[in-house]
Amino acid sequence: MKHLFLSTFLLFMVGVATSYGQKKAAESIKQAVSKLNKAMVDADGTTLYKMTYPNLSYGHSSGVIQNQKEFVEGITSGRSDFVSIDLTDQSIEIIGNTATVRHMLSAKTFDNKVPGTVRLEILLVWVKTHGNWKLLARQAVKPAK
Repeated sequence: MKHLFLSTFLLFMVGVATSYGQKKAAESIKQAVSKLNKAMVDADGTTLYKMTYPNLSYGHSSGVIQNQKEFVEGITSGRSDFVSIDLTDQSIEIIGNTATVRHMLSAKTFDNKVPGTVRLEILLVWVKTHGNWKLLARQAVKPAK
């Protein structure tokens, strides 16, 4: 009976620890997404480089795909200028050191000094390395009608 109780207790504690670890990882991903969006609005190239991989694959809803340098230069040059970014319907899945994030992005833009708005469905792929989440891939699509 003691062994059954001990086994049940240990399984319960492993479940609690796993749940806590998943919640902590999900919170750190949310923070990384927020930090990335802030860096995009602020056109903060240093932070954008730190938060992305050199072999970043950054896909736009138009079909254009950029690497890290093209993405950062697009933001810092004003060609792709975000005035504000709002996210809704965010979901996060974490498997090991990889996370996928899906959300709806609504933004005010000022691309090439022309005001506009955009609403896109986004998929982000993050990889945790040396204790930090870094963006590996992003794909945007226009929402289904």
